[in-house]
Amino acid sequence: MARSKAFDIALGIIVMGTVGALIGLTLGGGLMPVAVAVGLVLGVVIGFLGGRRFLISILIGTVLGGALAWMLAGVERVWVGAGAGAAMGGFLGVQISMLLDVRAAKKAASGQGATPASYR
Repeated sequence: MARSKAFDIALGIIVMGTVGALIGLTLGGGLMPVAVAVGLVLGVVIGFLGGRRFLISILIGTVLGGALAWMLAGVERVWVGAGAGAAMGGFLGVQISMLLDVRAAKKAASGQGATPASYR
């Protein structure tokens, strides 16, 4: 397994395991192990598929959401802000990734269409 793939899987386990733990705290009761397990499995799958940008956007959202909750509501609500930030980071990460893919496709299409006919 390539180092890059192993790094992506480890990043997925860390990020999605943390998100699973935050969701488990929110749900409470005996659902914490289930939420963490689902987070870990999703982390392995996302890491294996190469979702590094997605995972980094979730990580950034988690940190920023937790910091904002800490400043606004105090240390007891950091986990709520971190969970909400992770959700927003994932959503924004997917949207930004889609926009970057569309932009790259348009750039590639315009680059092909701009070549003179004599070069084809």
